[in-house]
Amino acid sequence: MGEKKASADGDRRIGRRALLIGGTAAAVGTAVLARDELARLWWRAPGVEKPRVEGAVDFRGAQWVAASDANWRRADRPDDYGIDMVIIHVTQGSFASAVKVFQDPGHGAAAHYVVRKDGHITQMIRELDVAFHAGNRSYNERSVGIEHEGFVDRPEDFTDEMYAASARLTAGICARYAIPVDREHIIGHVEVPGTDHTDPGEHWDWERYMRLVRKVPSASV
Repeated sequence: MGEKKASADGDRRIGRRALLIGGTAAAVGTAVLARDELARLWWRAPGVEKPRVEGAVDFRGAQWVAASDANWRRADRPDDYGIDMVIIHVTQGSFASAVKVFQDPGHGAAAHYVVRKDGHITQMIRELDVAFHAGNRSYNERSVGIEHEGFVDRPEDFTDEMYAASARLTAGICARYAIPVDREHIIGHVEVPGTDHTDPGEHWDWERYMRLVRKVPSASV
């Protein structure tokens, strides 16, 4: 599952960027950083709001269940942060427990999607927003996180229905953002720099999963 606290990857709102030190460099650096923040947070201006439809999902067939606002950061991806990665997680618990903790503001983490053993998909954060799931701020900003019900040491938890549904989901994400379907861009949580997580674990069948993602017809995503 994602990190327990948002502070684990330093994901914070305005005011936490490091400033360049020394004379003109400091002034120029500060101006660049300020402009960058303003460009990314244009929707905070009075009267400006990116259109959002309550309950709408990015993946056809998913069920919307909102995560706590404390477990993600509002954004305008891919316009402010390019999306070039899908990160695969395992919940280390039941589907219901994952949904519950992602709704808990004290948890400090959540993924965009949770896939149940029977293939049911719940979306909890919009893809345009930054979910606190990877334990690395940069990776959070550039990725979509998908949790899978089960435990890393129980291969029987990774059902045919789960693999098939998750593959369709990942194929759709890759198609939307022109993400290459390869292991450099579809990775496990364990592969994120700086994380101490081991999911999806040795029993996750990457060869099978990637084959399924590639087989999804483009017309269906």
